[in-house]
Amino acid sequence: MATAVEQNAIVTTLRSWPERIRAFYNDVRTEMKKVTSPSLKEVQGTTTVVIITVFLFALYFFLVDLAISNSLERMLHHFSRR
Repeated sequence: MATAVEQNAIVTTLRSWPERIRAFYNDVRTEMKKVTSPSLKEVQGTTTVVIITVFLFALYFFLVDLAISNSLERMLHHFSRR
């Protein structure tokens, strides 16, 4: 069974919940007031950067895959002759 000190700690914790919840929501409200939405120009700019980056990485990985597969194909072909 819980001692008197433990029971007092539990009761204090339960009583502080409404205050803590109120403080949390006040903090959330304060932070949400600081949030701004990006402009259309910013969205278009970052979207363009993302699309170009994706294509560059796709090209890079295609070339690396092509080089590795050709190397392996040549190596397998070379060792299969013997």
